[in-house]
Amino acid sequence: MQVMILSILGHGKITRSFTLKNITALINAYRGIADAKLILKSFKPDLVIGTGGYICVPTMFACKSLKIPYILHESNSYPGMSVKLFAKSAACVMTGFEVTKDRLKYKENVVYTGTPAKFNRYDILNLDKEKCKESMGLSNINKKIILVTCGSQGAMFINKTILQMIKEKRFEDAYIILVTGDKNYDEIIKLKADIETELHIDLSSYLKIEKFIFDMEKMYKVADLCITRSGAMTITELSLAGKPSILIPLAIAAENHQYYNAKILEDIGAGKIIEEKDLTPTLLYDTVDEMLKSNLQRKSQIASQIIVEDVEDRIYKCILSALKK
Repeated sequence: MQVMILSILGHGKITRSFTLKNITALINAYRGIADAKLILKSFKPDLVIGTGGYICVPTMFACKSLKIPYILHESNSYPGMSVKLFAKSAACVMTGFEVTKDRLKYKENVVYTGTPAKFNRYDILNLDKEKCKESMGLSNINKKIILVTCGSQGAMFINKTILQMIKEKRFEDAYIILVTGDKNYDEIIKLKADIETELHIDLSSYLKIEKFIFDMEKMYKVADLCITRSGAMTITELSLAGKPSILIPLAIAAENHQYYNAKILEDIGAGKIIEEKDLTPTLLYDTVDEMLKSNLQRKSQIASQIIVEDVEDRIYKCILSALKK
């Protein structure tokens, strides 16, 4: 089996309001279809796999035009426009969450596969928590550990809210790992220093600030509670790691899909949602306090209930089935 990953130079992200950018986007999308056709004619694939998003639209249009079979994978609980657009003609539509099928008009070709991640449940279970703490410089921390991470780019609003919360109220029985992302790191370090100067206090016993975490399996192992966004991969990783969470969906996400992703964990009792518009230091403190006082071990078990153990096998079967049609 030979695999090729397409890099289409011409594509366009179309918004739902009339703007000049939409005209440019349509032109780029048309160019993208032409680019995709040339590549597909040269490569002559037996099957094309699309993972949603505006960037795959030209390729899927090209597949339909050239009568090349394709399958789709929708990792979010609420399907995006591109998946909805091409779902009916797809050989198979794989979904990251079971509920996604109910949100698609055409259901006959929908298969619940889950979303593949770089680690599985057993990778986490087989780690030694104390050794992980030691390798991450946390051996001296005998408190509940709260991991705060908002993706590779971070989220300044959330980072500042965390610092303001610590400034106003500090958890004596909890320690926060704040992962800022690259572009926010220096400013957050400065804000921390300003708070320490103002209050005449060393926050190092309450907080550790990191630019990145390169070994998330170990970080998940030592964390007792996570505060995070709710992209599809984040929800998948939280379930694999079995971590209770406070979820702050990205408000501008297309179709508000992060909110619907977060609802999956909140509805089963493994997480709590705070919408961006409601986020304040006081509300965050109260929610963290509520979660820490709850049965975190039980919430951890509940979070793991949505794990799909055989994701890769399910996807492989979909691919084989599509190739045989």
